[in-house]
Parts: sequence; C-alpha cells; structure tokens
Amino acid sequence: MLTKRIIPCLDVRDGRVVKGTRFLNLKDAGDPVEMAAFYNNEGADELVFLDITASVEKRRAIVDVVEKTADAVFIPLTVGGGIDNVEFMQELLNAGADKISLNTAALKNPGLIREGAQQFGSQCIVVAIDARRNKQKSVPSDEIPQWEVYSYGGRTPTGRDVVEWAIEAERLGAGEILLTSMDADGTLDGYDTELLSVVTEAVEIPVIASGGAGNLDHLYEALTTGKAHAVLAASILHYGTYRIMDIKDYLASKGLPIRPVK
Repeated sequence: MLTKRIIPCLDVRDGRVVKGTRFLNLKDAGDPVEMAAFYNNEGADELVFLDITASVEKRRAIVDVVEKTADAVFIPLTVGGGIDNVEFMQELLNAGADKISLNTAALKNPGLIREGAQQFGSQCIVVAIDARRNKQKSVPSDEIPQWEVYSYGGRTPTGRDVVEWAIEAERLGAGEILLTSMDADGTLDGYDTELLSVVTEAVEIPVIASGGAGNLDHLYEALTTGKAHAVLAASILHYGTYRIMDIKDYLASKGLPIRPVK
C-alpha cells in the first residue's frame, strides 16, 4: 500500500493565507511563507499553494510569493491560480513549484492538461475539482449530475458531472486529482466520503481529499472509506487544533502507512 500523505493547504488571497466555510466568509490565517516553513519543519509530506482569486480577477498567481514560499520548504510544492498556458507553468516551476494545479483554465480548455503533461510529465499536473452536491438530484434525471463541477473559485456552476470530468482529466494526462467538497469545506464536519469513494473508484490516479476535516477520525475515514491517497487540511492545522505529528501518530496507530516525522 502506498504511503498516505498529509498535505496542508495554503489558500492565498492578496498575499495572505485565508480560510472560510464553503468558500465564503474568508478570514486571515497568516503569512504564506512563514506558514510554509512551519509545516515543512512539522513534517508535512507536501504543501499546496492556491491563489484562490487569480482566475476570478483574471490574473496570474503571485509568482514572487510562490518563489519565497518555495525557498522556505524542502517538500513538494503544488501551485495553482490563474494558470492558463504552459509558459506560465514553466515560470512557476522555475520559481520553485514541483507540481501545477489546474482548475478553471482546464475546464475552459481541457487540452491544457495534455499540453502540460506532455511537456512536464503527468506527475507534474494536478487537476483540482471543486464539487457541489446537486440538490435537484432528488428528481430522477440522467441529465442532472449528482455532483456538479464549479469553476472560478467555486463561483460558477459548469453543468459538468464531477466523475465524468475526473475520468476525462485522467485520460488527458493528469497525474492527480485534488477533489474538494464545497458542501463540506470549512465545516469541520468531515469529508464527503461518498463523493470521494465514487471518484477514487472511477480513476486510477491518486485522489487528494479536500474539504471538511475537523478531527482525526475524519482524516482516517477519508483515507479508508473514501479510499483517498492523501488528505488536504487547513482549518485544523492553521488554528492549532492538531499538529502534523498528532495526525501521523494517530493514522499510524490505526495501521495506515505513514511517512514518519523526522
């Protein structure tokens, strides 16, 4: 069994880390460079840096902040936000990113996934999917997806089915899926394990669970019931509820393969 990864997420707006609930009511959580260095020293396996308003504001991720963040860590760094061509991917990789996260731009131009995978390798391309459960699904219809993909930082419904989009992303060359439940995000009530298990069973590539972690059991459930390969966490780490060591010790005690904190 592959080692399960613990990945802090830095959602960045205006150069600061923020955290909200269901993508709303964002509150300041700290400086991204300082937090990245802290999590690196705490024993995180990877780090995700998402410039969450770049696509909405029709601009690029903040390259200078990415560069400073990359300089502060020695673990893999995934960067996303307003990335719409391979030239900008190259710029971010040159700035210190190890992986590129695509979301809105890939939905508008799915061929971007293939271009990135061909130029940099599938292991470098992460497709982020923001998913919301469709309340209309109570009405029997094959045309209404159970979970719908949203773009532009969770602001715009696309009409696309989450599972179908995950399958297409894999076919186009994505190396990983970063799957966020918008319904669970920031609630601390647990990941949407039903959503996770449906997507993980549909694709062969690793799926990172995101949205809803509130306690250690939630992380365990995402990795077992949800069959996720990694768990993304923000609130429980940013506000000091748990440390990376707490999480790893707990999951290891439950028999999951975890990279120890050095």
